[in-house]
Amino acid sequence: MAEAGQRRKLSAILSADVVGYSKLMAHDESATVATLKEYRAAVGRVIERHAGRVVNAPGDNMLVEFPSAVEAVQAAIEIQRDIEGRNAELPEVRHMHFRIGVNLGDVIEEEDGTIYGDGVNIAARMEALADSGGICISSAIYDAVEGKLDFGFDFIGEQHVKNIERPISVYRVRSEPGAKSVRQARPIHKPVLVAVAALVIVGMAGIGVWQLTERSKPRPAVAVEGSGEQAQIKQDVALALPAGPSIAVLPFQNMSGDPDQEYFSDGITDDIITDLSKLQGMMVIARNSTFTYKGKAVDIRQVGRELGVRHVLEGGVRKFGDRVRITAQLVDATNGDHVWSERYDRPLKDVFALQDEITEKIVLALNVHLLRGDDARILRESTDNPEAYDYYLRGWNANMRFTREDFIYAEQMYEKALELDPEYALAMVQLGWLEREAAGSGWREFPDESRKKARDWANRALELDDSVGDAYSLLSMIELGDENHEQAVALARQAVDLIPSSPDALAMLSFPLSYSGKAEEGLKTMQKALRLNPFPPAWYYHGLGVAYLLMGKFDHSIEAYRECLSLAPEYVFCHINLTIAYMGAREKEQGIAQAKELLLINPSFTTDHVAIRRIKDPTVREQFKKFLRQAGIG
Repeated sequence: MAEAGQRRKLSAILSADVVGYSKLMAHDESATVATLKEYRAAVGRVIERHAGRVVNAPGDNMLVEFPSAVEAVQAAIEIQRDIEGRNAELPEVRHMHFRIGVNLGDVIEEEDGTIYGDGVNIAARMEALADSGGICISSAIYDAVEGKLDFGFDFIGEQHVKNIERPISVYRVRSEPGAKSVRQARPIHKPVLVAVAALVIVGMAGIGVWQLTERSKPRPAVAVEGSGEQAQIKQDVALALPAGPSIAVLPFQNMSGDPDQEYFSDGITDDIITDLSKLQGMMVIARNSTFTYKGKAVDIRQVGRELGVRHVLEGGVRKFGDRVRITAQLVDATNGDHVWSERYDRPLKDVFALQDEITEKIVLALNVHLLRGDDARILRESTDNPEAYDYYLRGWNANMRFTREDFIYAEQMYEKALELDPEYALAMVQLGWLEREAAGSGWREFPDESRKKARDWANRALELDDSVGDAYSLLSMIELGDENHEQAVALARQAVDLIPSSPDALAMLSFPLSYSGKAEEGLKTMQKALRLNPFPPAWYYHGLGVAYLLMGKFDHSIEAYRECLSLAPEYVFCHINLTIAYMGAREKEQGIAQAKELLLINPSFTTDHVAIRRIKDPTVREQFKKFLRQAGIG
């Protein structure tokens, strides 16, 4: 049911983005921006001719709403043809290709015209499945346009897409006029298919039904071994509840009516998660996992089952003028009962005290003792300056995307935060992480200088507040890059001691463990992190891949790095190790192709890269260098 100021409706949604936009920007920013501006104007004219409405157009993305499925598909085809014609007039290095996804579905529309819901999410997933210059549509669109357009469609099967529970039937548009559709019967529901196939197999060869049944079960995105907690990322069954208190904080809704304020409500959510993670004995699900529910109407009991927690916190944030209103409610996920709820209306300058107050209420409701002795308030590594905090949130929101453009923007935001509050420890730590990432990704002319800056930022933060756990994680990774393995492990363990329920601290610990020759312990540590963060960011898969790589389990490592790059296509460290994993698995052709992709992103890459130097075992280090040379890297 839609809330006041919202309405539900059925819409045809088109989602589009530029393929390889970051590489185009890295090659020539000015030309790329000019081309994008010109192409957007042309796309806008096509959309207008087909009665469409641009809902949002951040960066190289575009979300468009149409009143008709036919109009949406016709517009998509015209857009691709127009772009193809314009590309022919440009040098090949400046060619800009779009991929487009189209879906027909139910959406929620806000008063300002913003739309949300699975109808939008599925359109985005269709886009991700499309080829460069191609168009993919959902079965809902196919049913609506079949026989009404002079174009064919190829059925490409049922696809499992991120954050959508059921598989989606997907079709590829064949844009040549008069092309015949490759028609296929709709897929039989999997259990029925399994049962029929099992009867046939048993009747013909007497093979056990259980074998087929086992193979038909949904598999996690990455295979994980071990007798400990399973690190399955995509859960199809309820996770076991932990013995102690556990909580998931759902993303607080942005109630301001301004999409540009999303970063603020997201930041409030993240800070509450961070504060709760400092509680001894409390299991807190990580932000990346809870944010998979953003913008969706959810059943709290289902959330509890999927994430394996007893309690769920949800709420909303409205920022208006110099005031902020936050509503919050704590729900028992085992039965749906409300444990506690509150509404706060305060001056914006009180936002930090307000977050602490909310966290205290949760702590009292769950009858949990604070980590820091008798202190009734969770100490924050924050700032008293609301404007500095605002810039920090903008930077943090950008640097989660692992692209060079977002790196530059995030750096600017953190620097502005420090101009307003020169003692803002968390902003210092984030600048340190950016410097470290830039050094390893080839984004700085002098990487050694960047690593020194990263260390300086971490040390400055700790001089201000020696309880900033993330600073110890940062120093750990710096020491690892300098091949000080024991020191790296000790610092990472110190971070975990400070924030024991933080999955990020645990995940960071897995890296020095694996690289120092303790890959099995590194894997188990990452499994614990994944239990707290079942839907993790890309770098978790990097850590998982490292553990498998150093255990010699190249096939598992390949799966991990494929998942990593699906989330962050320009993540240099993942490209490096995926190349090694392919060569180790004797998939030479894929390894050579991956090496070429790596050199496009970082042309200066050599086998002396920090990703190789940090391996403690000299035999393994030389073997991996050999793999890279065999793939074509000097």
